Amino acid sequence: MTAHVMATPRPASAPATTARTALMSLLPRVEERLRTFLSAEYDRWHALDPRSSVPIDGIADLVNAGGKRMRPAFCLSGYLAAGGDPEDHRVIPVAAALELLHACALIHDDVMDESAVRRGAPTVHTSQAALHRERGWQGTAERFGENVAILAGDLALVYSDEIMAQVEPAVAAEWHLLRSELIIGQYMDVAASVEFEPDPETSRWIAIAKSGRYTIHRPLVLGAAVAGRADAAPAFEEYGAALGEAFQLRDDLLDAFGDSEVTGKPSGLDFEQHKMTLLMALAIQRNAHIRELVPAQLRGADHLRELLIETGVRDDVEKHIDGLVERACRAIAAAPLEPEWREELAAMAHEVAYRNA
Repeated sequence: MTAHVMATPRPASAPATTARTALMSLLPRVEERLRTFLSAEYDRWHALDPRSSVPIDGIADLVNAGGKRMRPAFCLSGYLAAGGDPEDHRVIPVAAALELLHACALIHDDVMDESAVRRGAPTVHTSQAALHRERGWQGTAERFGENVAILAGDLALVYSDEIMAQVEPAVAAEWHLLRSELIIGQYMDVAASVEFEPDPETSRWIAIAKSGRYTIHRPLVLGAAVAGRADAAPAFEEYGAALGEAFQLRDDLLDAFGDSEVTGKPSGLDFEQHKMTLLMALAIQRNAHIRELVPAQLRGADHLRELLIETGVRDDVEKHIDGLVERACRAIAAAPLEPEWREELAAMAHEVAYRNA
């Protein structure tokens, strides 16, 4: 029963500090909250009919596969940095809800991107389509797999809301904004991929809305709101906007140049899906020929990678990431936080922006 196995948090690379120790002491509690919640849901529905637990298994398999737990980590950091009591566990459900919302986004993302692998394992729609073919069921295997994945993603969203049901109004308001930003940003990403017009500012906005704010900025503010520190929000916004963009740009570079065995997902998906990432928008502005290559997939992804290097776009994006990290660190250095937490969040900025997976 997959819902009963949870992954342990990935250890951070920065040296242990009091701040990091406090953060790492709370992350296992998030894991336990996820495990007990999903296990209870599995048991409840499996007892009714074993088939009814399939969407829960889809969620649990993804959560169990690990991941970076970045959103819970930033939520907990926002709470602790804002003076939240480590022994007061009101922030734990909020951090757990963020991970379930992330599961929803990933499951739906994989359907939209036609991705076969996530975290080194078959995606929900891929595994369910394979089951359909194996058992010779009626209808189209691909459509069945996508239907199950859509429902599993919806259920993860429902679960995240259920966990957040008891939070205070200030926390709930931030939560609702986070969810709407994520979905609107995802839509804009879909629209930009079919329009395929190189517009770096639109690409930058999409990156921040669908990824940066929901990964870093809003989780930090949610944590601070639980701690009752609304005054920390402006610094977290500046830090989160800069680091969120750096996070997405690193994702773009990893998709183009990363090792799929390390990232846990196929490389070149953005090329295949015609994603108008900031990386792609800048490249097309420098070499219009790239615009013809992507939809036609002429000469393959390797040629596209060569052009991204030859045009200098890869190096420029790396330099832009450097600038964003510096901006994030300046913002947090001026934040109304204890010095150790300013140092910790600066260390987290480097970990996020220069990761290899």
